[in-house]
Amino acid sequence: MEIWINPACSKCRTATKALDEAGVAYTVRRYLDDPPTAAELTDVLSRLNLEPWDLVRHNEPAAGPLRDVPRDPAHRTTWIEAMVTHPILIQRPIITADDHTTAIARDPRTLANFLP
Repeated sequence: MEIWINPACSKCRTATKALDEAGVAYTVRRYLDDPPTAAELTDVLSRLNLEPWDLVRHNEPAAGPLRDVPRDPAHRTTWIEAMVTHPILIQRPIITADDHTTAIARDPRTLANFLP
């Protein structure tokens, strides 16, 4: 299992604490320090069944230039490249289980799907 986190994020700390308390083995990826590639983001988006604009944290200052970018297939790569360039835009925490099940584990119910 892998979890993409920002250590400053309370939802990320809650998720890692729950995984630790449940004794779940996982790998931490601090995605601000080790940003995903466009290919990795595309793969995660596919597993999440989301479009890039659904994964963006729109309240971040770095999202400003995206406000006028259409949310359509023709501009998909623009959104992905923005997240690669500014990984702070990526919603978190993202958990990928060994079977490649992937979710944004921001709420207890979603997080529970990754606990024994």
